[in-house]
Parts: sequence; structure tokens; C-alpha cells
Amino acid sequence: MRAILDNPKEAYFLSSRELARRYSVDAATIVRTIQALGYQRFADFAADLREHFVRQITPYTVAKAATQEKRSVGGHVEHGLDRDSENLSVLKSTLDTDRVVALATQIHRSGRILVVGVDLAASLAWFLAYGLMPVGLDAEAPVGSAGNLLHKIDLLTEKDLLIAISFGRCLKETVHAVRRARARGVPTFGITDGSTTPIAMQCDAHLLVPISSPSFTGSYVAPMALINAITLACTHLQPKRALAILRHTEKDYRSGERWYQEPLRAATDRGRSDLPSRRSNGRGPRPSGANGRSS
Repeated sequence: MRAILDNPKEAYFLSSRELARRYSVDAATIVRTIQALGYQRFADFAADLREHFVRQITPYTVAKAATQEKRSVGGHVEHGLDRDSENLSVLKSTLDTDRVVALATQIHRSGRILVVGVDLAASLAWFLAYGLMPVGLDAEAPVGSAGNLLHKIDLLTEKDLLIAISFGRCLKETVHAVRRARARGVPTFGITDGSTTPIAMQCDAHLLVPISSPSFTGSYVAPMALINAITLACTHLQPKRALAILRHTEKDYRSGERWYQEPLRAATDRGRSDLPSRRSNGRGPRPSGANGRSS
């Protein structure tokens, strides 16, 4: 048991049989040990082990672990990209598209959608809200103080939806937002990285997405891909409505006023810089050649 607790990152995701094989004991021994600790199910032990592991993860510990690996700077970059790619593969292989469609259906049925993300996850919340608005969905990602967020939640009703985004131990403000919304009868949906995170446990439903990374910031590559999947589902769930709304923006997108253009210089300004200076008598430059003709 000490070996497991000292290396939770190598054990928290394993089944009882896999754990037994890793530590060269019988699966029955693992089960008896867990029961002796007061757990009735292995799943309960695994959830607490994951929590023990997550509590040890800080930006410092992640960065320290990465610096202890014998890699060049370029090697660290490649390793990070490899992990991003792995996260995308995990998302693609595990994502239940029916649940994405169910979320898109719920979004369409909601009067307002409040997307809550705090700290770095605010970027994900903003991206999701921004992606929903162009197809006619009343979505918002509140910014500012915790008080501003609470006031926004208090305006929601049972006909609205709160989407919460947080990972790992989950930030207190995000979890409190979910609890406050549920207390008011507001439906809630979570985007997180584990089925035992506070967001997964508190929300009515959730989607899982990995964020593991050798970077101390974590990796938001897979969460961004998941958000793209959600906006795609919302668009194609009611394509005629989406096209009708997007058609109103067509003129703006095609006009030059929306896009940056280099300032145009006057043709005379461009030409004058190439001409020789005129003489003081006002006559133009004298043709080349001894007899005044062009040579």
C-alpha cells in the first residue's frame, strides 16, 4: 500500500487486476487490503487515490518533473506535442457523440446559456460562448469578479442552462457556481477531466476530456476540440436556422470594412519619388543625349 500511495500517478487509473499485476500480488490481496481500509468497493478506493494524486499536482511539481527528464529543449517541445496528440486520440476514442448531441439539444432548448470558467479555463468558456452566439444562441461567459458571476446566476431560471468548465481538483468559484445554480433549479452541465471531479459529481451531466501535459499549464488542445464538436452539433442540429442567421453576417464578412487592408497611397505620391527634381524655371528634365534626342 505504501508503494501505491507513494506513486499514485502510476496506479490511480488501474483496475484491481492491473494493480495486482503491477505489484506482483493476487487481485484478491488487493481487494482484501482495500476492504481492510474501510472501502466496500474498489471504485471508491480508486476515486480517493485519484484525489490523492491530483492534490499532489501543482505547476511546480509538473515543471520540476519535466526538468528532471533528460531532453533537449526541442525534445521537450516534441514531447508536449506528442502528449497533445495523445489527448486528441483519447478524446476521439472515448467521446460519446450521442451525449454531445444531447447537450446540443439541451442548449437549443435553453433560453440562456451561462458558460462558467475561471482562471485559465475562462479562455475555454469564452470560446464556447462565442461559438454559440453566431448561430442564434443566447450564450455568455461572465468576466470580472465572483460577485458579477453570482448575479448572473441569480438571473437564470429552470429554462436556462449553466455549463461549468474546470479540471482536476476544480476551482472553488466554478463549483460554487454549479451548486448555486442547482439550488435555484437551473440545469447544469460540466466539462471536466474525470468522473470523480467536483464538477462531474455536482453537475446533472458531464463530458470528459483529458488535459494531461508536461507543461505546467496543462493542455487545452483536447478541450478546444471538444468545444468545436459541441458548436458543430449545435449548428447541424438546426442547420436551416443556423444558415438563416449566418446569412445576415455574409455582407460583413465579404466587405472590406471587416478586414484589415494596408492604406492606399496616392498614385502621385508614388510617382513623384521616382521622378528627377524639376528645374527652377519650371521646364521638365532635359532629354538625354548630346543633340537633345533620346539615345
